[in-house]
Amino acid sequence: MDISAPTSHTLRPGLMLSAMLLAVTLTACGSSSAAPEDASADQSSGDAADDADGDEAAGGDDSAEAGDSEEPDEAEEPEAEPAELPGGGDTLFPDRRFLAAYGAPGIPALGVLGEGEPQDAVDRVKFYAEQYQEHSQEPVQPAFEIITSIAITEPGLDGNYTNALDPEVIEPWVDLAAEEDIYVVLDLQPGHASFLEQAQLYEDFLVQPHVGLALDPEWRLGEGQRHMEQIGSVSAAEINEVSDWLAGLTEEHELQQKLLVLHQFQLAMISDREDIDTSHEELAILLHADGHGTPAMKTETYETLQQELSEDIWLGWKNFYDEDSPTFTSEQTFQVDPKPWFVSYQ
Repeated sequence: MDISAPTSHTLRPGLMLSAMLLAVTLTACGSSSAAPEDASADQSSGDAADDADGDEAAGGDDSAEAGDSEEPDEAEEPEAEPAELPGGGDTLFPDRRFLAAYGAPGIPALGVLGEGEPQDAVDRVKFYAEQYQEHSQEPVQPAFEIITSIAITEPGLDGNYTNALDPEVIEPWVDLAAEEDIYVVLDLQPGHASFLEQAQLYEDFLVQPHVGLALDPEWRLGEGQRHMEQIGSVSAAEINEVSDWLAGLTEEHELQQKLLVLHQFQLAMISDREDIDTSHEELAILLHADGHGTPAMKTETYETLQQELSEDIWLGWKNFYDEDSPTFTSEQTFQVDPKPWFVSYQ
């Protein structure tokens, strides 16, 4: 059933083109020049275990006989406790809801995360979470959703119409998030590359317990397609390739459950959605409704996307500061039915 949700999620050529042109100024993964892409952002600001010291026991004997001195005993180091998720525990839902700021480091046109330094984003997303906590029985967990590979209008160095940011650009954000108990979602806009190919570029981050992954099919091009000419899409088979790999990575490193976000505002963006594999206990899969427009349009999109959706997939919602008219308040957002488990601001 190829039903387009009624949201007026157009390609926004003015914003998109200017942001994509900015993209070629950032360092891309594996190159000396490079990258960024789509998106706008949020609003006003707000806000191990210790090693055991080895006890050395020396037995000294001052007698004239040959002195037997005992060898020092090295105390065994205690086993490190497994790291928990931000906010505690080892499964994501239903123990918490998420409030995320969206964007790309250093690119203000793509969202709030690009409007300042990492600490500015920490303060802002914590302020957002406090607003939402007033309307939630569950703890509201602050999060960053970082655009990690950015769709561009030109072929780029590899011809795939995408620039994957160098991990060195992302690292300060991921490190600070760990210190500040903030969850991180790495958002991929792969152009002609595959989602799995790009996800594997950031394996060093994804083996950390506070880092999850998001797939953005709007920017997944088919053969002969170009950004700004049509809306992209992805098959369930390609999503399952990513989930198989991510679940295996999580199991191999004995990590807590990871979040896998699927962005969508039209049903056609994810083909044969009923074939998405939701069996991996290592993952919590969440469908993130990306539509913008009037409240009625956004609500109708949200309802449309729930049609025949697996009960094993959680629901998320996005608020846009520039494209929504008007932007939902925290109270209005949590009055949406069903209440979203992940809310982001673009």
